[in-house]
Amino acid sequence: MSTEKFKNILVEKFGEGIILQADQQSITVPTQKIAEVCQLMLEHEECYFDMLSCLTGLDNGVEKATMEVIYNLYSIPYEHKLMLKVVFPRSEKGEALPEVPTVSNVWKTADWHEREAFDLVGINFVGHPDLRRILLPEDWDGHPLRKDYQAQEYYHGIQVKY
Repeated sequence: MSTEKFKNILVEKFGEGIILQADQQSITVPTQKIAEVCQLMLEHEECYFDMLSCLTGLDNGVEKATMEVIYNLYSIPYEHKLMLKVVFPRSEKGEALPEVPTVSNVWKTADWHEREAFDLVGINFVGHPDLRRILLPEDWDGHPLRKDYQAQEYYHGIQVKY
């Protein structure tokens, strides 16, 4: 099934405004609608995306002032693939983290993917059942995959930078 067919399914359910951008590989949807879109992609009989293969957080840098979450979906029975994206404003140091609705209630595997994006990129997944760091210690300063990240000199007396 083509990306065009998935676009049509989304437009039929949510209206024209649901598609912010689309190409042959991906569909960008409004951030606040991502959980509803994912639920539809799982439940729709022509789609049945029963697997979240990967969820990736991306910092586009200070110049663009945006961040993204990219969702790679797969349908095991139909062998469909789809990439969904959300793009949202980037927060600066000292501001609240940008917020994206969780999809962990749609696919259980999103639980750990979202925790990783929270930990390394600094994205708050609203409604997540256990949003805490997964790779770094709870008291680590900052989010290492942010473009403007500056590693701390020392962590609990241990030199970090070398």
